[in-house]
Amino acid sequence: MADIILVIHFLFVLFVVGGLPLIWVGNWIGVSFVRNRRFRLTHLAAILYVTAESLLGVVCPLTWLEDALRGRATETGFIERWLHLILFHDLPEWVFLVAYVFFALLVVITFRLIPPQPRRSSR
Repeated sequence: MADIILVIHFLFVLFVVGGLPLIWVGNWIGVSFVRNRRFRLTHLAAILYVTAESLLGVVCPLTWLEDALRGRATETGFIERWLHLILFHDLPEWVFLVAYVFFALLVVITFRLIPPQPRRSSR
């Protein structure tokens, strides 16, 4: 179960990090879904949530759940070993805080420069 949580965590990170260049490139080549209001609001909410967690010093619920499910087991599975190498790095906490805030600002600026399409009326 912990490996499933780790995969979900990885997909969430991929959505947050990959979403921004996807919006830029998609706008550049004229793909309409990058202006989808629901997609854009979800992307904005995701990075703001990560940034708020970091600013408040709160542990990510996915990290907490994975750790709780793993207990103190010392053996690591294939999925855990490789995804942990991608997701977690040994850097000071302030480096991540600065990166999250900077990335959140980029997403907000992108939201402004490449706005989502307005809602369509339900007529």
